[in-house]
Amino acid sequence: MRPRRPVKKNKLIRISIFNHKGGVGKTTLTMNLAATLANSGKRVLLVDTDPQCNLTSYLIADEAVDNLLDNADTSDGQTIWSAIRPISEATGGIKLIRPLPTSTTNLFLLPGDIRLSEFEVDLAEFWGQCLQRKPKGFRGTAAISELIGQIADEYQIDYVFYDSGPNIGPLNRSIILDCNYFIIPVACDLFSLRALKTLGRTISSWITDWSTISDLAPADTYLLSGKPRFLGYVPGGFRVYGGEVATGPSHYLSKIEKEVHSQVVSILRKIDPELAVGSISNFKLGELRHFGALVPSSQLHGLPLYSVQAGTPEQRGQARSALTALATKVAARINGVPG
Repeated sequence: MRPRRPVKKNKLIRISIFNHKGGVGKTTLTMNLAATLANSGKRVLLVDTDPQCNLTSYLIADEAVDNLLDNADTSDGQTIWSAIRPISEATGGIKLIRPLPTSTTNLFLLPGDIRLSEFEVDLAEFWGQCLQRKPKGFRGTAAISELIGQIADEYQIDYVFYDSGPNIGPLNRSIILDCNYFIIPVACDLFSLRALKTLGRTISSWITDWSTISDLAPADTYLLSGKPRFLGYVPGGFRVYGGEVATGPSHYLSKIEKEVHSQVVSILRKIDPELAVGSISNFKLGELRHFGALVPSSQLHGLPLYSVQAGTPEQRGQARSALTALATKVAARINGVPG
């Protein structure tokens, strides 16, 4: 039997909040859920794997982002591209870089880079090389995973959250296959409903293909885990009036629940029952409704929704309650507590 990759010293949990449809509040949810876990005492690493660098721009001033991107190719580069560039250019191994602290204690950021779009081309080639049992293919496919493992060990990280672009390309494939869990953010509209029909099939195909590829790996090869478990979904962006969800979003909420079960849960469980965590009757982790001025203020200042000086005290309180409940349920499900 082929030796497995070494067990990490810390109990690192890798999570992707993923949807190949844009406009579902993915980056906002990723940052706020991660920050809430950090505020509870967990050490959390945010990894920006979206070439658009939205998460990086969320947490770092524009001038600092420009400086990071301008220097990414230098010996002082500190973006994710700076770290994996030697792999892409076949000049050496991963360069270990230091994540940046954020305004939230215990929350760190590995900055993104627009040149990840170039690495995505490499990843397509690496995948083909894996099928040919070439070590280079496996090293390239797992480059980001290895980088995150090294950083997590040094900084004693408890949770890693990947923020990725809205597509189903080779980069997101390698991210999803590296994760222990994934969460689907959804908007309450027809397009989000339709997107679920392809999301489950795509991820199940990635898992099946990687299972075949990993069996081809030479001994002692560092492999992606290849077993991302569906943790649940989070509807968001809808308005509530007088305690009631607006008519349009309310219509889609029940439909989304059904589609999640038929198009994600059922498909994944055909591969392996353990790929869908929790009760078959309850995969909604929580809700992140529309909070007015809180979101743009959060993005402007790089702070959680409940920590900004915008909106009303009631809105901030509602945001805190919603995110705390969401973080609590995520942690509970990961720890095997039903709910």
